[in-house]
Amino acid sequence: MLAAVGLQHFLEDIIPFAEVRIFTSFESLQQSEHEHFVHFFVASRIYFEHTQFFRERNQRSMVLVNGDMQINGVLTLNVCQSEQQVIKALLGLHSMGHTSHSHSSATASDGMPKEMPHGEMNHAMHSQEMHSQEENLAMQSQEANQSLLSAREVEVARLLAKGLINKEVADALNISLTTVISHRKNIMMKLHARSLADIIIYSVVNGLIDVGEL
Repeated sequence: MLAAVGLQHFLEDIIPFAEVRIFTSFESLQQSEHEHFVHFFVASRIYFEHTQFFRERNQRSMVLVNGDMQINGVLTLNVCQSEQQVIKALLGLHSMGHTSHSHSSATASDGMPKEMPHGEMNHAMHSQEMHSQEENLAMQSQEANQSLLSAREVEVARLLAKGLINKEVADALNISLTTVISHRKNIMMKLHARSLADIIIYSVVNGLIDVGEL
């Protein structure tokens, strides 16, 4: 369930106008208005137990897998990789317009626990008139955020999103470590960020860096 909540948080940050729902069983998903959902994020065990349902919705389904497991013709997301790589995979899906017809799998892995989260969960994202709203909100968001961070804070946020640690940021910008820490605190406060993941999402969504730079 913690993995489900974490994924829900990422999706809500990436697509703030979307409604993200968590189902604790396949039966509860079936009883919902599931045909209105744009995407399904489903644990691998649930996928294999109800293959026909998700195969019929193949282009809208992404299977959460443990490690570099691949499923022919199905989008997969490795939930055992680093937080940064999970975000990169989700942002990549988002940037493709949610309609990729090729197999996509995130395979980079770090030392996170290798246990698959309890499978009795399906993540479904529901949004009406998604594409038009997305374009409008993206433009509004970028305009509103232009003055949110100072020029130096933008530089710091960009480097943090790329994976640099505080000392590396200080060296790159030729400023003190204390100054970097101060900027980082201000960035977190201004963005209402709970972790580095929020800074990464903000940086990509607002065009500070490209997904490929993560």
